[in-house]
Amino acid sequence: MIRLQNAGKGKEYVGTSNAFIIAQTVIYLAMYLTGIVPFIFLLLVAWCSARPLYPLPSRRNDRNKRPLQTFRPFNIAHRGSNGEIPEESAAAYMKAIEEGADFIETDILATKDGSLICFHDVNLDDTTDIVHHKEFANRKRTYEVQAVNITGYFTVDFTLEELKSLRLKQRYPFRDQQYNGMFSIITFEEFISIALDAPRVVGIYPEIKNPVFINQRVKWSGGKKYEDKFVETLKKYGYKGSYMSKEWLKQPAFIQSFAPTSLIYISNLTNLPKLFLIDDVNIPTQDTNQSYWEITSDNYLDFIKEYVVGIGPWKDNMVPVSGNYIETPSDFVARAHVQNLQVHPYTFRNENEFLHFNFSEDPYNEYDYWINKVGVDGLFTDFTGSLHQFQEWTSPFLSREEDAHKLLDKIALLISKFKHA
Repeated sequence: MIRLQNAGKGKEYVGTSNAFIIAQTVIYLAMYLTGIVPFIFLLLVAWCSARPLYPLPSRRNDRNKRPLQTFRPFNIAHRGSNGEIPEESAAAYMKAIEEGADFIETDILATKDGSLICFHDVNLDDTTDIVHHKEFANRKRTYEVQAVNITGYFTVDFTLEELKSLRLKQRYPFRDQQYNGMFSIITFEEFISIALDAPRVVGIYPEIKNPVFINQRVKWSGGKKYEDKFVETLKKYGYKGSYMSKEWLKQPAFIQSFAPTSLIYISNLTNLPKLFLIDDVNIPTQDTNQSYWEITSDNYLDFIKEYVVGIGPWKDNMVPVSGNYIETPSDFVARAHVQNLQVHPYTFRNENEFLHFNFSEDPYNEYDYWINKVGVDGLFTDFTGSLHQFQEWTSPFLSREEDAHKLLDKIALLISKFKHA
């Protein structure tokens, strides 16, 4: 963020003319606002007027949208604002955007007919009303998923039209149940549309979910894989660009997965930033069967950084827990940062069932600990609003336009003083 004292290199200008300071400052401001602002015109206006100056129109494709904030850890709406509204529903995502999410996060699975949908579990039992649909009673199956036999109703055995007839419900009984039965499963494309239609720039954070299982059960024409269809959808809607590039900032996206081979495979299909998710200590990777200890080693971090920009670990593995009290943090964040990898832990939840005793039943204490002591770069949360409020109180957002207005007013004040000196 440009500020007056460093826009003109600060103390380097001691003994230099005031005119040069002002001119140089305005030039830096012009460079900050747009790469092709007519600098001479700005300088002329600065010299000829002591009235407050205002920025020229932006050159962004959508100049009316507030840009993504990048100066504090990302607020990642885990399955939408699912602490309040059933997870992965359109309403949960729209609520998260309203509450201040930087990114809306989703899990992508596939249907029997190859459509990509937003849904977390490979089976439908826990978060839909499938048991009340007697017409589907004969669809119950038992499949092996990540070396575990699971019995239930699976997305891969239903067409998109059939899945659209189901209604979502809250996963946890202690959360608000009033929205149960109101919302349907949405597609990946519908999810993207919610982000693109937001009144400000909102990023997306889709997961390549259970790719081994999906590729075993769903087939696409032309020998395409699940990962191919996933990336095709992102490209269709204009998602591209490396992390913090102009293209990426226009439509931000992270791609996440617990499967390293999927992340390596899609690195040849898109330069969008990717994040490697890490499960519990006793769960090996679903595609390479590597242990937690192997994939968190310095050697592996050095390897995977060629394909990803960050790591998404379960937070209780980073800070051990005993008797519901957190203990001394591990050195994982520091080791990841040495490799220039971001760390986005999951999942932050407001309820006492999930808060460790150290935080005195206060989620803001937990946010403060992870942001300011552990030093993470993003947080997956079920309660977007509470994280946003905490961050606004402790490190408030100033948009580029707001910051530019303040800087221009300071410049105009300086000019006024020099004219009347």
